Amino acid sequence: MKSEYSISGMTCNGCVATVAEKLKNVMNVEKADVSLESNSVIITSSDPLSIGTLREALPEKYTLSESIQIQPVEPAIEIESDLKQLFPLFLIFFYITAATILINWNDLNVADFMYDFMGLFYIVFSFFKFLDYKNFPDSFAMYDPLAKIIPAYGWIYPFIETVLGLLFLLRMELQVALYATVVVLGITTVGVTKTLLNKNAIQCACLGTALKLPMTKATFIENSIMLFMAIWMLLA
Repeated sequence: MKSEYSISGMTCNGCVATVAEKLKNVMNVEKADVSLESNSVIITSSDPLSIGTLREALPEKYTLSESIQIQPVEPAIEIESDLKQLFPLFLIFFYITAATILINWNDLNVADFMYDFMGLFYIVFSFFKFLDYKNFPDSFAMYDPLAKIIPAYGWIYPFIETVLGLLFLLRMELQVALYATVVVLGITTVGVTKTLLNKNAIQCACLGTALKLPMTKATFIENSIMLFMAIWMLLA
């Protein structure tokens, strides 16, 4: 049987992992689907469970509220919700593209356009990661393979993006920046692909944790565009 509860106190994907782990350890609980976006948890259990039992399993910072009747969600509503959540990402991409065009307006060529686009991409995206820097590593480690193995990588990743952005914009060590882009985003894209294939509902850390964006195909496309540009410039 399934029961849905609202939960407060979660601030990042690390909290999601903690709540899910604690609830899964409760007797008769078969599955615990925790959502940071909706601050809810769906419990699948073999027998009815009291809310008191579930509350006792959680640390004090998390508050579980009475169960809510689960209503079927229309696909159209889900699509609209995803588009609404992803609007900041689309808006940022629009501004980066527009800024790149304006920078190269008088002498537009493919190479300079790509270098400036990648540079602005890294600078803007690293900025959002620094807005909630302390929670970024845990969120990033939810899907990035290297960050899972080496936690310190999550802490230095925003700095890597900043450095790569400056290299592209200042036209310094471009070969190094291009190869680094292929490696760094290649690793992340592998993790994103696995997450999407497994249909795991987690938060995307591409814009840090200050903006709560769901992991969707848009994240895969975003990384793929950057990878395509880097590989294109290496082969050109």
